[in-house]
Amino acid sequence: MKKTTGKFKDNLLGLLLPVIILFIWFMATERSAAPNYVLPSPKEFAIVFWDFIVGGIDASPYSGKMTENLIISAVRVGKGFFLAGVLGITLGFLTGRISFLKKFTDPTVQALRSVPGIGYLPLGMVWFGVGEENTLFLIALAAFFPVYLNTQEGAAKVPEIYLRAGKMLGANRFTLFFTIILPMSFGDILVGLRLALGISWAYLVLGEMTGVTKGIGAIMMDGRMLGHVDIVIACMVVIAIAGKLCDWILNGICRICFRGLMEGTLDAR
Repeated sequence: MKKTTGKFKDNLLGLLLPVIILFIWFMATERSAAPNYVLPSPKEFAIVFWDFIVGGIDASPYSGKMTENLIISAVRVGKGFFLAGVLGITLGFLTGRISFLKKFTDPTVQALRSVPGIGYLPLGMVWFGVGEENTLFLIALAAFFPVYLNTQEGAAKVPEIYLRAGKMLGANRFTLFFTIILPMSFGDILVGLRLALGISWAYLVLGEMTGVTKGIGAIMMDGRMLGHVDIVIACMVVIAIAGKLCDWILNGICRICFRGLMEGTLDAR
């Protein structure tokens, strides 16, 4: 009961900052501190946002277009994130456990990581053109680095004494990986995946602002060009909610996988 009450209080505390921001926003527009074309009032924004979701009001040119474009954007994020996850986890484990491979690969990866993601945009446009492939390239590239680095860190810090103990009990490399290395690295992998997922949504917007006709980022760009600040803010809210929901789902899936992994490890023992 105490745990439930404490969690409820934490959730209320987490809502405090948005309420404060909303109050400041209301006061700024109510006192005309910001013109309407720069910052619409919360009431006007709420109308546009609701119309963006369900339609029927025609408060903006994007009436009822949220669901279709959000699905398109979410699919792009999913594809890029999956590719980054597979490559990052694979290379992270290899370089984390094989010293030669780390010395051979890591300096180049670290150098590439130093280049800001937007610096790859012109290159991506040359290689893949303006559109879907360029967006996936930017998402996968940006999301790869946190997955790779955290997986490598988790794999490298597994104590050798545990591995030697496993070998003494007759475990082969395959068994050692799934019963010792992977479970002990799982926390670092989860951190990398969560960071990568957030970055994926950020770079989705960058990719969709460069010639893509559908997607939340494309609507943001259109809204900016047409002077619809309200729809730009609406897209930002949609991305924030979608990103938080995706993070919650990812965290839940990883916890279930980790629980199953630990149960499998105990059964193996």
